[in-house]
Amino acid sequence: MEAERETEHLVARFVAELERSVRPAAVWVHGSWALGDYREGRSDLDLLALLTGPLDAEQRTALRRLHERLDVELPLAAKLHCSYLLPGQLADLDQRHLTWAHRTLFERPVTAVTRRELEIGGRTLLGPPPAGLVPPVGDAELARFIRLDLREFWLPATARWPRWLKDVWVDAGLITLARADATLRTGELLTKSQAIELLPQFGVPGRLVQELRERRYRQPAPPPAGWRWRRRRAEVTRRVLRAGIAATLGGSEARGTGR
Repeated sequence: MEAERETEHLVARFVAELERSVRPAAVWVHGSWALGDYREGRSDLDLLALLTGPLDAEQRTALRRLHERLDVELPLAAKLHCSYLLPGQLADLDQRHLTWAHRTLFERPVTAVTRRELEIGGRTLLGPPPAGLVPPVGDAELARFIRLDLREFWLPATARWPRWLKDVWVDAGLITLARADATLRTGELLTKSQAIELLPQFGVPGRLVQELRERRYRQPAPPPAGWRWRRRRAEVTRRVLRAGIAATLGGSEARGTGR
């Protein structure tokens, strides 16, 4: 697609250099680019690389330098996130995998949501497709992860009000709530765009819904909001999230975990 020319260039270069440095068996796309809701320069570019074996110290250094070099040379690379999977660890949902994201190399699990995205829309950039290699995620496993994420991450996060002054937290929190609620009710994974359209039913004011749309679609991006609105927006978002999470989980399950 013409609008994704920079993304295609970045990914092609990344995969080529990855083959030279760590020789992955496969590289897959999940998230917005795989599900047809990608917005170049706005959306994260979410990748998974299947390795043939553990990386030694030299390979880890080469991997870090590859990401850092791309980040300097191609501005869009700041949005590129990639987890590195080992063949014998694909079935364990709690296994932590080497990951490059937010300009840092660390370890984190490949979640049930990511695995379901691979099932329904995974895109293969190198090697075999994920089907048959990455075990499918059952509906119960997916629901369990979503409930845990709402209860143990997002609900306690509402107590830390300074972070809700930031666009990224407002957008991620509200979109996550709408997507989680839909998946628990219907089993479907919504795109972010679909989730935004559902926000009014959670009591999100029209001004805030429109703001989320503009940050995702408007060219050029809208200017940052003023201080007074950001403070008001933070309180609205925290209130909506607490009420929405409580309703989605059921009052007894959510009670006492937020402040």
